[in-house]
Amino acid sequence: MKWPLNYLPELAIIILLSLAGGRSRAQTPAKKDLLVTVGFYDIDNRAMYLSVHARTKVDGRFQPVKGARIRVYLDKDSAACLTGDLVTDPAGEGRAIISPELKDRWNSSATHSFIAISDGDTAFNASRTESSVTRARLQIDTGEGHTLSAVLQEWKNGQWMPVKGVDVKVDIRRSGGNLAASDKEAYTTDSAGKITADFKRDGLPGDEKGLLTLIAKVEDNDLYGNLQAELPVPWGSIGKAGFSIDNRTLWGIRSRTPIWLLFMAYSIFFSVWAVLVYLILQIVRIKRAGHADGYHARL
Repeated sequence: MKWPLNYLPELAIIILLSLAGGRSRAQTPAKKDLLVTVGFYDIDNRAMYLSVHARTKVDGRFQPVKGARIRVYLDKDSAACLTGDLVTDPAGEGRAIISPELKDRWNSSATHSFIAISDGDTAFNASRTESSVTRARLQIDTGEGHTLSAVLQEWKNGQWMPVKGVDVKVDIRRSGGNLAASDKEAYTTDSAGKITADFKRDGLPGDEKGLLTLIAKVEDNDLYGNLQAELPVPWGSIGKAGFSIDNRTLWGIRSRTPIWLLFMAYSIFFSVWAVLVYLILQIVRIKRAGHADGYHARL
């Protein structure tokens, strides 16, 4: 069959459009999978929240995903069980507080599941992640002398039962990060769900009343998540409330700069200028010596 010549332009346009469409489809990047993890946190058996992390694999390595919108539900993905609707930050993290309205549902069972759902977008596939947690509580107390203890229990068969074989850390809250309260990094609960540790930080500065805050922690446990209990104790040395700008300190006013700092600064200043003056004098002497040698040579 022969095509008339007047159809050739239309045929060429159709072929070019087909090639362009196929190329654009071939260049469309494939959507990536979104990996979502949910961490459960219980602070002092009072405040509970979820920490959600979103990641994806890039060049064989997991990278945080910013701007991922994720809905988190308690036990069931319905509006009545919605715990949080969040968007991840540049670190790929978002937080959701478990609403007090879900208290009855939380107390109704010993084990719960958290469901994280992302509907996906142009870059990522939709995802659904479920993680379970068992209701537990962690309590901290002190004993005779400078000893402290912590008890871990789980809700089982309608009552609190001790949990054996779980690592518990005991720290002291400090402004720059927590400090271990004893020599060991962690202690393992016994058959009574209890750990006992000796306080090894005598003389540590406390607040204006000498109070230190002890912290018992269970971290990233597969069953119970992250639990934390706190207790203020008067085991620290009494610190001064606030500070004065009239004393010679680093945070004082300019006229009250510490003497040692002034000595260091002025020593550096005069040393640098002494070296510069010495170099200038040496240059002047060299020039004078050169002029004198030239004068004697002319004679």
